[in-house]
Parts: sequence; C-alpha cells; structure tokens
Amino acid sequence: MKGRVTYDQLNAAVKSINTAVTSKYKILHQPVKTLTSATRKLHQRFKDQENKDTKGQYFVVEEDLKDLAQLKVDKRFVGMLNMLRHCQRLKELRGGGLTRYVLL
Repeated sequence: MKGRVTYDQLNAAVKSINTAVTSKYKILHQPVKTLTSATRKLHQRFKDQENKDTKGQYFVVEEDLKDLAQLKVDKRFVGMLNMLRHCQRLKELRGGGLTRYVLL
C-alpha cells in the first residue's frame, strides 16, 4: 500500500490536513457577526456540509483541502488518504454528493 511514498511525504500530508482542519474550525467557532462577507460564505458552506453523521466530529472535504491548505488532491494524495484510512486515522463518509474525511 505504501509504494513509493516516503514517511516525510505522508507526514507532510497529515500536517496539511491539520492546517485545513484548524483553519476551518477557527472560522466555525467565531461569532457570525464578526466575520467578513467572504468568511461568512465559507462559514455557511461549512455548516451546509454537516449532517447527522458528522455532528460533533472534525471533518474536511476535498474542497476544504484545496482552499484552506492550498493542496491539490491528485491520485497520489488520495493514496495517502487511503493509507491514513487503513491505519484508522481517518474515516471516509460519503453522502449528499460529498466525501467527508472524519478525523479519528
């Protein structure tokens, strides 16, 4: 499963996922009235992505990884997500046209 991916590359992917999660939930935990119009749209998008399965859990979607962590989600990165899923660090929830990656 590991293939040609080094541990440094995998750790870099974990760090980028963590930066995306922290920036996402930093926006979500701010009061809505203090947000600018652009961050208010992000806040609404994050709220729309939640469902009953992700209530109370930290998760990201591919669009968050692209926007918040400036990460391109290519085949190599998806393989790294599969490795993290295999090690039970992530859980993949599909539904509503979105693939949510829940942190465990």
